[in-house]
Amino acid sequence: VQLQASGGGSVQSGSSLRLSCTVSGGTSFDYAAAWFRQVPGKEREFVGVISWGGDSTFYADSVKGRFTISRDDAKNLVYLQMNSLNTEDTGVYYCAVNYKWRLPGSDPDLYEYWGQGTLVTVSS
Repeated sequence: VQLQASGGGSVQSGSSLRLSCTVSGGTSFDYAAAWFRQVPGKEREFVGVISWGGDSTFYADSVKGRFTISRDDAKNLVYLQMNSLNTEDTGVYYCAVNYKWRLPGSDPDLYEYWGQGTLVTVSS
C-alpha cells in the first residue's frame, strides 16, 4: 500500500487549503484514514480520522470546526479541507491508513501505512 500526500503550500492566516492523499496498492476500501502533522522538535500530532465508508469522523480539539476530512473511494482519495488557518497549523502533514479498525484513535502506532508528508506553512 502506498500513500501520496499533496496540496501543501504557503498561505496567510485566515486562508483555506485542501490536502489530498492518494491511496494505492490496497485490495479494498475498508480502511480508516487519518491525518497527522508534525513540526520540528515536537511529536507527531493527530489531526483527525475518517472511518471505513466515511460515515464517521473524529477530530482533535485544536482543529474541530475548522478542518474536515472526506474521502472519495472511487478516486482512491482522502481529503483534508483546512479553513481559518492560523500559524499554529504550520507543519508537515501526513496521511495514514488502518485496515484493522473501523475508526481508530489518535495514536500514530495504530496506523499501518503512511505517506511522505506535505508541508503547510501559515504566516501571519
